[in-house]
Amino acid sequence: MTTIFTHAVVAVAIGVPFRPTVLPRKVWILGAICSMVPDADVLGFAFGVQYADFWGHRGFTHSLLFAALLALVATLRYLGRPCRAAVAVYLFLATASHGLLDALTDGGLGVAFFSPFDDTRYFLPAQPVHVAHIGLGFFSAGSIAVMVSEMLWIWIPSLAILTGGLWFHRQRDDATIRSFD
Repeated sequence: MTTIFTHAVVAVAIGVPFRPTVLPRKVWILGAICSMVPDADVLGFAFGVQYADFWGHRGFTHSLLFAALLALVATLRYLGRPCRAAVAVYLFLATASHGLLDALTDGGLGVAFFSPFDDTRYFLPAQPVHVAHIGLGFFSAGSIAVMVSEMLWIWIPSLAILTGGLWFHRQRDDATIRSFD
């Protein structure tokens, strides 16, 4: 798995294409939370759930169906608001990004993208990101290599998208203001 910090960074970057008036920045926080929720499945280890089980790590909670259900539930508070479709799409993408990032790692059993219909675990063709340790193992010496690979392969591209997108929105907003002068 990638670290929860990386999942949050990607969720914020995913929000960039949406106009701030359509997708308020406070929703980005909700997106960051949704992007981390799938890793709640690690709590199952304490109850005897095995890694490869339906409820195991990278199982159902990492699936596209789970991402859709979580986005739907998280969007309920936006019912009746004109931006609710954009919020639902953003929250789905933020949650679904979790499984995609985990499928980029070089460890684990893969991700059950199509659970519950197909419990096959998948990796992406390239796995350049070192897998993060679960639990207290996260604070081991190997965590430095994990963070370096995440920064190289995920953080830098995400921050470039974030910076470029914010610059684009500012330029478009400035052009709109100038057109009214």
